[in-house]
Amino acid sequence: MSARTEFDRELEQLHLDMIRMGGLIEDAIDKSIVALEKRDKELAQEIIRNDKTIDDLDRLIETECLRLLLKQQPVARDLRAISTALKMITDMERIGDQAADIADVSLRFDDKPFLKTLEHIPLMAHIASSMVKDSINAFVKSDTDMCREIMSRDDEVDSLFETVKQDIIAIMVKSTSEADQAIDFLQIAKYLERIGDHAVNICEWVIFSVTGEHKNKKIL
Repeated sequence: MSARTEFDRELEQLHLDMIRMGGLIEDAIDKSIVALEKRDKELAQEIIRNDKTIDDLDRLIETECLRLLLKQQPVARDLRAISTALKMITDMERIGDQAADIADVSLRFDDKPFLKTLEHIPLMAHIASSMVKDSINAFVKSDTDMCREIMSRDDEVDSLFETVKQDIIAIMVKSTSEADQAIDFLQIAKYLERIGDHAVNICEWVIFSVTGEHKNKKIL
């Protein structure tokens, strides 16, 4: 087997592991909102436990990247792809942490009615989750147009976060009796807003892997 063929095989395995990691974090986001909506403490605990699997995969992919760099002496485009993978998994691991954080916050809710309907938070989660999934696909396909479309969705997430924040402020002005629950909702919305930001970071690194530019600045 030629060195190039071996490199391509290992790069394909790297892509598969990143897709797997992407699937795990997407699943964690979705389940964290289900755990919140249904007050499912067992599901929340499962998400928190499964974060270790995401962390383990992060370390595995990092090892694969370093092995490719050391063994294969990649050319510029390959070097960008591997460097991008290293940057991406940092954001992906943090997304996993934030999904686990949402699950952890959901454990604090008791059986009292929610102070507001959850319409905006599940919608935020749906958009953020789709951004994460599509950003991984954009990396595998080297699709910069797809990246730019994904990045535009972050405006929706930010707008929904602002809506949630203003709703909670309005509720708190009327009464502070549910202050703890209000703070928890705001924290969950903030975690989802950060997940959107991480998906944008991933897309920016995918664009770098194709063009050598990061945030319109030539790097490699």
